[in-house]
Amino acid sequence: MDGILIENLISPITLAFLLGILATLIRSDLEIPEPVIRIFAIFLLFSIGLQGGHELANADLSNIGGAVAVTALAVIFIPLLAFLAARFVVGLSIVNAAGVAALYGSVSSVTFVVARTYGEAAGTPMEGYITGLVALMELGILVALFYGRLALSRADGEKGSPLSAILMETLRGRGLLLLGGGLIIGAVSGDKNFAKIEPFFVEMFRGVLVLFLLEMGMTAGRHLKEFGQVGGRMLVFGLAIPMINGFIVTGLATLVGLPMGSAFVLGAVAASASYIDAPAAVRATFPEANPSIYLTSSLGITFPFMVLAGVPLVWKMAAFWQGL
Repeated sequence: MDGILIENLISPITLAFLLGILATLIRSDLEIPEPVIRIFAIFLLFSIGLQGGHELANADLSNIGGAVAVTALAVIFIPLLAFLAARFVVGLSIVNAAGVAALYGSVSSVTFVVARTYGEAAGTPMEGYITGLVALMELGILVALFYGRLALSRADGEKGSPLSAILMETLRGRGLLLLGGGLIIGAVSGDKNFAKIEPFFVEMFRGVLVLFLLEMGMTAGRHLKEFGQVGGRMLVFGLAIPMINGFIVTGLATLVGLPMGSAFVLGAVAASASYIDAPAAVRATFPEANPSIYLTSSLGITFPFMVLAGVPLVWKMAAFWQGL
């Protein structure tokens, strides 16, 4: 586990974020023009959608209604729990709470790999369809941003606005349109067509992401003082919310009949938080949200905790529900 943590902490993605913070702290003249950042965000969101849709299309989701139902509940309620806790317990603004909810409503692919490897080493491998369910859980990003728009609408005094109008406003947003549209296109394109765009949208993804997180680091560096005001509460949030999510999802997964390995991996993924996929959607939908809060919480608190201690703890939770 220590090796995995160190490997990811020294990855270009993480180091680019830290370099951006350093550039701001030393008052460097480094700057990425806003139009370029918008292009990066468009590319990343569309790429995430295309890849997720392709994975879903190739996943065998037949005869697993219970597992799909648990995933759907996680997509709806994990972002809601994160939003409410960030808003009313931590005391964040609506846009910052929505940003936090988007990252915690999404999933960490690294944590997924760690959990799958841990389960295999423990003799409890997951079933193949779990990969498709993990891709489906990315929809938590959309749900979290909808909650944020709904809360903003109510805060602005538009109590008469119907939910359908707020939903349409959310779906018309650049970020959600790219992410949702990419999911559909990736799902219906087929392997042959997807292979034609794979060199651009898949192989270049992490390179563009490194540049995007460099800019996110510079933005975070400009707002570090704001994170200091909520740092202690965010520390508790970043440790407690994952464990609550993991306990509930492993229990529900066991209840609908998932075996130990699958219930464990699904619970570990539910306990994770994204620092790769969700920030682009947050930036596109709520550019005023403070990345020093939502990214530092996900990347600096929850990620190392999950890799070092969280994954084994979720395995014990799954074992408890399974009666092992």
